[in-house]
Amino acid sequence: MRLLEWQGREILIREGIAVPEGEVVTEPAEARRVAERLKRPVVLKAQVPVGGRGKAGGIRLARTPEEAEAVARGLLGQSLKGFPVEKLLVVEAVEANAEHYLGLILDRSARMPLFLYSSRGGVDIEEVARESPELVSKVHIPPLEGPAAFRLRRLFALAPKDLRPALMDVAQKLWSAFLRYEANLLEINPLAEREGQLLALDAKVIIDEDHSPGPQFQGFEEAQVDLVEAEAKKAGMSYVRLDGDIGILGNGAGLVMATLDLVVQAGGRPANFLDIGGGARAERVKTGIELIPRDERVKVLFVNVFGGITRCDEVARGVVEAQHSRSLPVVIRLVGTNEEEGQRILASAGFVPVRTMEEGAAKAVALAKEARCAQ
Repeated sequence: MRLLEWQGREILIREGIAVPEGEVVTEPAEARRVAERLKRPVVLKAQVPVGGRGKAGGIRLARTPEEAEAVARGLLGQSLKGFPVEKLLVVEAVEANAEHYLGLILDRSARMPLFLYSSRGGVDIEEVARESPELVSKVHIPPLEGPAAFRLRRLFALAPKDLRPALMDVAQKLWSAFLRYEANLLEINPLAEREGQLLALDAKVIIDEDHSPGPQFQGFEEAQVDLVEAEAKKAGMSYVRLDGDIGILGNGAGLVMATLDLVVQAGGRPANFLDIGGGARAERVKTGIELIPRDERVKVLFVNVFGGITRCDEVARGVVEAQHSRSLPVVIRLVGTNEEEGQRILASAGFVPVRTMEEGAAKAVALAKEARCAQ
């Protein structure tokens, strides 16, 4: 269950984590009223279940109540990354001395939660980890032991010494919320430092879909779901929309994640994560390939499949069948079970597969750049 920011903010408040003062509004006049009450500049934030809202124009500063009303009028009712803006979170504008990142995720490979911290907040943690991995610390937390002091000291070894006690306090409260709300992810980015106090300026929360019912969830509901994500889930696939223009389809979460990383390393930006799952037949592959171009930003499709229980000939048939309904260039890497038959099917349809993941990522990035230059 993916929550909107205002819902995640409510969870942080319940745990005693400080947040900027503000309210959720649905009308422009309400935004003006909040700004008048706060008597200071405000930030208006579109409440949609996607990242990158700032770059897309969904987070705006207003210095006066009149400006707040005008900005709200321009945002409410509009579409942001395919989602209608029905609510705005209007909060006081905070001038931070520094911004940090603090997140807690469920690491399924290690079968335990993982804390992440960086002294460079306000940007994607993936970007920081890629460009400056020495600025990101990670500490696994055994569920039966919890965030013991020595683990948190290790986590915040990169933080300013005078700030570590406050960071440890926030981490303990984040851990409490993680357990109470049966979360898969809790993220504060940025966690702002202002006059010795830490303020959570944003909150991202994903609750396990199989969470136990309880009073703590009362008033919360699933944020509006991406329609493509919903269709993929119905077809037995996992889809997550990202911010790039290179569509990705693979089998197995690990392989798809590795494909995303290779595309980024090659200088490209993935448009999505799409895992067709194990044993996918041609119809599911066809469905996946036809879902990805629903995102109009996609300029090329990279299909990366390693056949184990997934048969390469079935994947090839799905690719060929889907090709008739779309015009995007396709890069294919297909190896494994029934590989020769799959390669024959692709060759008869005019496809020339690549041999390695690295080759495929480089080719997909080059094709996407050509498409952008041609626009």
